[in-house]
Amino acid sequence: MNNMDLEKYKQDFATLMEAGFVAVNQYDEDAATKLFKAAELLSPSHPFPKIGFGYMHLCKLELTQAAKMFNDVLAKEPANDMAKAFLGLTLSFNPKEVSKGETVLKEVGKTTKDPLIKDLTKSAIDFVEKFVKKAPSPAQVQAPKQ
Repeated sequence: MNNMDLEKYKQDFATLMEAGFVAVNQYDEDAATKLFKAAELLSPSHPFPKIGFGYMHLCKLELTQAAKMFNDVLAKEPANDMAKAFLGLTLSFNPKEVSKGETVLKEVGKTTKDPLIKDLTKSAIDFVEKFVKKAPSPAQVQAPKQ
């Protein structure tokens, strides 16, 4: 397929991305991968396909791969609030980087103009406070009483 053939599908970029995120949320990695790759083919320099792949890794708790995707986006677009927010959440799931992730989330929450990103960072910070930072260690978890 040449560039002329791809041009007629450029309008489908947003639909492919949205469908990719839906596929991730439905645990359909194969479909999500194909949708993100199709979007990437239509717009190779757009950051959303990389963010989509990062989101897919984040949902699978593949934190190293997720962080790499979000950092790749931020290397090209340092002001990308979506990539920053997802990176902050990714870092927050790593016990060694919880505070760094929380700092990123708070910073993005204060500076973003996007209300959805602001909501995401607030929810992520609440989640980290309630479930990540206060989670019991394996030593604190007791065996069920018999």
